[in-house]
Amino acid sequence: MEQRAPGEVHMSQAIQPAHANARGELSAGQLLKWIDATACLAAEKHAGVSCVTASVDDIQFEETARVGQVITIKAKVTRAFSTSMEISIKVIVQDMLTGIEKLVSVAFSTFVAKPVGKEKIHLKPVTPLTEQDHVEHKLASERRKVRLQHEDTFKNLMEESSKFEDLICDEEDRTVSTRGTSVQSIELVLPPHANHHGNTFGGQIMAWMETVATISASRLCRVHPLLKSVDMFKFRGPSTVGDRLVFNAIVNNTFQTCVEVGVRVEAFDCQEWSEGRGRHINSAFLIYNAVDDKEELVTFPKIKPISKDDFRRYRGAIARKRIRLGRKYIISHKEEVPLCVHWDISNQVSLSDGNVEAFKKLVAKSGWEITSAVEKIKIYTLEEHDILSVWVEKHVEKPAHLAYHLLSDFTKRPLWDPHYVSCEVIDWVSEDDQICYITCPIANGDKPKDLVVLVSRRRPLKDSNTYMVAVKSVILPSVPPSPQYIRSEIICAGFLIHAIDSGSCTVSYFNQISASILPYFAGNLGGWSKSIEETAGSCIQFIENATDDGSMNIF
Repeated sequence: MEQRAPGEVHMSQAIQPAHANARGELSAGQLLKWIDATACLAAEKHAGVSCVTASVDDIQFEETARVGQVITIKAKVTRAFSTSMEISIKVIVQDMLTGIEKLVSVAFSTFVAKPVGKEKIHLKPVTPLTEQDHVEHKLASERRKVRLQHEDTFKNLMEESSKFEDLICDEEDRTVSTRGTSVQSIELVLPPHANHHGNTFGGQIMAWMETVATISASRLCRVHPLLKSVDMFKFRGPSTVGDRLVFNAIVNNTFQTCVEVGVRVEAFDCQEWSEGRGRHINSAFLIYNAVDDKEELVTFPKIKPISKDDFRRYRGAIARKRIRLGRKYIISHKEEVPLCVHWDISNQVSLSDGNVEAFKKLVAKSGWEITSAVEKIKIYTLEEHDILSVWVEKHVEKPAHLAYHLLSDFTKRPLWDPHYVSCEVIDWVSEDDQICYITCPIANGDKPKDLVVLVSRRRPLKDSNTYMVAVKSVILPSVPPSPQYIRSEIICAGFLIHAIDSGSCTVSYFNQISASILPYFAGNLGGWSKSIEETAGSCIQFIENATDDGSMNIF
């Protein structure tokens, strides 16, 4: 029998036809009910008193489960605070015929202990036992900070997005209105819908929300949508047996192959129902994919906001997407599989050319979406499955050749980039290619990071005015990992410098983000840091303060 950690709760369920959706897959609503029940039991096992769901972090669904398979949900308390606890939830599906197991989801929720009478609750601390327990215990504090500042972060991003509304709303191909996606439904809370506290079961509310959200998404894509994730949300208030719950759902925005649906829940008792005066108990945002008859992802049409409320929901979806991107590192803490190649001097031309070609492919990708625009700086992101890439575009009032001269010399990068402490050239491969050793500052309390990278510089070809600097990590035996640093990786990154006229240019920085460098980007993408904008501004100032021969003007 599998060894389980003290305090860990397991639930196993055989998926029956009654649990399935129209595709024969486990209904996401049913899974949310099981997840909430398991997490609640883990919280109560630690607290020793009744507990209620306070909030749920982003839930990402990596795999689907089908009728006949078995779902196992594992939940445990990762850290206890004064009266609340963070619960880690892991969902696995097993095929009964092959025995193969796949990860469906990793999620986190927060439960609050309910005091008995007037007695104050003070939860006992969690004692980490394994190395992974210590990691999760430490990250739980970071996740809690994100939860507490979520509303302020969202408000700030909404204010920021209103400044570049013209960039995201006025494109000619935004031709689809969301008015036809509006759905309303009502449920009467009966005793089977209540939990053991007498309140409406939180998992049941989530299941009902998923049902109306799925209907809303299907009205846009005209196929059966697949729930990809549930955005972080909190329960605003309770409801009880006898309440009427009214659910309103509508599509807020689309992002290439996914669509966000917002759901608002109001509760009414008998008197409130007759007076039309409800209690707002919850709002949630669900993100869907859809596949065609060839099981390929459907690209959704872009949304055309019309009313003031359309614009509010449209911009809110963009802000929430930024926050989700920023939380990826803190929520998932995925281990990285190194992708960098061994440097081979006998094959250096091929490796250098491959570095440039990989960068060209990153630059040429479609689907980039703007997330921020401030004066001379625009930030775009691109999500492809689990791969996140960032593009930072800067307008610089200096010639392109000067910008190229300064940015292609990586030894100068610590002068303007606070993410670089030092950079030295350790091997001149050719006139246009060099290998550099880079050290970086401490991020999130860990040891500082270091990198060994190949920098490949390319001047414009004939009839072109675009310069290129491609960067990727390599493994060099002469520079092994040091115990003082965490060896990190750049998968694919670099600068694209395009001349506008003889005195100005556009500098674009691209980076396919690896797990090891995501901490440096996460805060900015999530809206609680301005590190990318500040670094881009420093880069602009560095170039514009240089004299025409490339030397620095310090006055």
